[in-house]
Amino acid sequence: MGIRFKFNLTIIIIFISGFIISGFLVKGVLLENAKKEVALNASIMMAAAKSVRSYTVEEIRPLLNKLGSKEFLPQTVPAYSATESMKRLRVTFPDYTYKEAALNPTNPEHKAAAWEEDVIQYFRTYESVKEYSGVRDTPTGQYLFLGRPFKITKQGCLVCHSTPDAAPKSMIKKYGRSNGFGWKHNEIIGAQIVNVPMSIPLQRANEALITFMIILGAVFVAIWLALNLMLYLIIIKRIDVIAQTSEKISNGDLSTPEFTMEGKDEIDSLSRSFNLMYRSLCSAVKLLDKTQAG
Repeated sequence: MGIRFKFNLTIIIIFISGFIISGFLVKGVLLENAKKEVALNASIMMAAAKSVRSYTVEEIRPLLNKLGSKEFLPQTVPAYSATESMKRLRVTFPDYTYKEAALNPTNPEHKAAAWEEDVIQYFRTYESVKEYSGVRDTPTGQYLFLGRPFKITKQGCLVCHSTPDAAPKSMIKKYGRSNGFGWKHNEIIGAQIVNVPMSIPLQRANEALITFMIILGAVFVAIWLALNLMLYLIIIKRIDVIAQTSEKISNGDLSTPEFTMEGKDEIDSLSRSFNLMYRSLCSAVKLLDKTQAG
């Protein structure tokens, strides 16, 4: 087993180990960055919905109330405004969803799905928690959800949601008497929930990982070739010369010239020692020849 084979075997083992470890570590970092990107998008959507709700309460509702209409206007409801605004966002980003899910909503569109009910119950169990997020698997891929509890903190909200008799007749006419009543003050009745797809960030992370591994492999090949060239020129080539010279001398050819040394590395030290041995051998042979001739 030659030096070059041992050297390359060692380099390959080191590279494979480093390749696997680097890939594992980089993949973890890229996936974490992808999750952070998705979480940021979800936070932006939640902030946008909150802004629409605030705008409705502070700007739209007072203007519509000035009209003095006794008819129930859903445009004055913050949940309606936020939901409708996010629906328009879905025209451009169909996989991004926003929902004000409730266990007992006035509008049937806000009825919580099974997994959304779990989120609401989580907020009910842990009332101190103000935000809850997680990743869920769906037939179309993974989604990150971000939820915030919706609590009845203003007594004014109970005017429309305490009993059907207390609610505006126009609201009863639009949504019926069966849903959206019996709410209580300081009760968590639902949650604002944003769903953001993870497919695109995960795809980008995988593409970045593949690119990184290709570059890493190319760098290794370049280093491997450079090391092999250096190994041949600095060590193997010079050792081959010493080996060939030694073989000639062992066959009785004492006319071989000594090595020329141009440096002070280990190979030159070996050459210097070989030259000393060669001179001693030549002197011994000459002395033996004289003894035999005499």
